[in-house]
Amino acid sequence: MANLIRSPKSGSDWTGNDLVAYNIKIRLEPAATFFGDDAMPPPTVDQEILTTQDAQDMSSDSNAELINLLDLAMICQPRTPPVARTRKEIPFYICGQWKHATTDVCLVDRLQNDILLLVQEDERSQPDHPRDPGPQLVMVGIALFGTTPTFYKIPVTAGLVCDVHYGAYPSKPTIVSVHVPELPSPAGRYNEGMKPLDNRQAVLRCYEAFRGIVGI
Repeated sequence: MANLIRSPKSGSDWTGNDLVAYNIKIRLEPAATFFGDDAMPPPTVDQEILTTQDAQDMSSDSNAELINLLDLAMICQPRTPPVARTRKEIPFYICGQWKHATTDVCLVDRLQNDILLLVQEDERSQPDHPRDPGPQLVMVGIALFGTTPTFYKIPVTAGLVCDVHYGAYPSKPTIVSVHVPELPSPAGRYNEGMKPLDNRQAVLRCYEAFRGIVGI
């Protein structure tokens, strides 16, 4: 693997071959291992979101708006220090050249100018964008297929950064932890997402646990 070609490229152009070229391995983990807790925390959302499936049946306008947005995401795909940014470019040095990774959405700590969380849309279902979002993520992140998330934890060590800088093969592997939520209705994972109430509750529990990892 040390003889594989490593070339300067932007983050959106990374593929599975680049993971192999930099000795980056994907490890699927169950919820207890990934989140570090056997008991998944209950979602801190209004109970109506957990018990009412359709927006038109909700008594709260804000809850109905949220469910409408979730439905829209399946069709189309407060002022505190953390703020959401879209299309933020992250510069990085690879194989002797400066390139960049462009996020779909990221959560930024305005006080520290640190990126707390990356969210990448899974574009594998789009014929014009047949890319895997996994190789494009750094730090902690979420890849979204509609409203169905896949969670990532990527340890970015000084050694890995140095090897990417100079296009060298890392002697130590980088293990990327990945969790795919276990859904009560897995058949609807991609075409229904969080529409079924049991799926919605399972996914929201994962988001609640992930908040502890992100620190929000």
